[in-house]
Amino acid sequence: MIISKTPYRISFFGGGSDYPEWYLENGGVVLSSTINKYIYISCRELPPFFRHKHRIVYSKIELIKDVSQIKHLVVKKALEKIYKNYNKKGLEIHYDGDFPSRSGIGSSSSFVVGLLNTLNNFYNIQRSKSFLANQSILLEQKILKETVGSQDQMSATYGGFNEIIFNKNGKIKVNPLIKEKNILKKLENNMILVFAGVRKKSSTANHVAKTYVQKLNRIKKNNILEIIKHAKIAKKLIKDRKFDDFGMLLNETWRAKRELSNSVSSDKIDYIYNLGIKNGALGGKLLGAGGAGFFLFYLPKNKREIFLNSFKNFTCIPFKFEQEGSTIIFNEKNKFFD
Repeated sequence: MIISKTPYRISFFGGGSDYPEWYLENGGVVLSSTINKYIYISCRELPPFFRHKHRIVYSKIELIKDVSQIKHLVVKKALEKIYKNYNKKGLEIHYDGDFPSRSGIGSSSSFVVGLLNTLNNFYNIQRSKSFLANQSILLEQKILKETVGSQDQMSATYGGFNEIIFNKNGKIKVNPLIKEKNILKKLENNMILVFAGVRKKSSTANHVAKTYVQKLNRIKKNNILEIIKHAKIAKKLIKDRKFDDFGMLLNETWRAKRELSNSVSSDKIDYIYNLGIKNGALGGKLLGAGGAGFFLFYLPKNKREIFLNSFKNFTCIPFKFEQEGSTIIFNEKNKFFD
């Protein structure tokens, strides 16, 4: 059995400039970090005693005889397109996550990265982090044809608090911004996540992104240029350790993001934002493509109690930054008939 552990991510600045529709023409930059909340995926050879050949377990349980019958599209396409030339043994794949899907925390890409990391190790394919990240982007953007950016796969693979640069030639570079644990702790103590609910199944990140991605190089170009400008300012603030200014800048990037599409925000999300700012937060923004999910707030430590009291009717999640990215935490490759 192989078990992978893959973190979720928080995107602070630059979101939108990581869509290939944008950066292949203009370039882009994102500031993001992975956190200590994870997706776990296990894979083992299924013993040959069952009427089914494969067992896929997530919110549903699929018992199937052939890969073509798998309903979980990511698992199906990965096995059909990426691992089609590997052995045909029966598989049992399990998925467990700390956060729900469709919640703007990068869960879809973390799942993809974790799945491919697990299957690569299951099939004895030794690859670099760069390969895994690009393999994940290929699966989401080219094989599944999802309207998704390229930052989440890089974050989930590499881990850490990073600047991610997207070049016009398609090459992506990950630059660590903070490694010192004491500095990371100081920053994470001033942040909290507020859960705003999940998007409807008919309103995934893919669907929300489709409402504005094709407009990025036309009527929404100034919005993305402003978002990129915020990312560059935020990088300098991080280097100068001006964390309160970094937190307040979240407001500006949230305002620019809201203008991308009517699907990005809602009355509930606006209410959460205004409630947070009213009760001590210096800044905040909704994570992910928009519509629902987790709202990130930056607040001074002395305002934390007031803030939490005002959000008693919501789920508030403290978190820590992590620096490992997707890892294999269990690896026992014993075959059933050995």
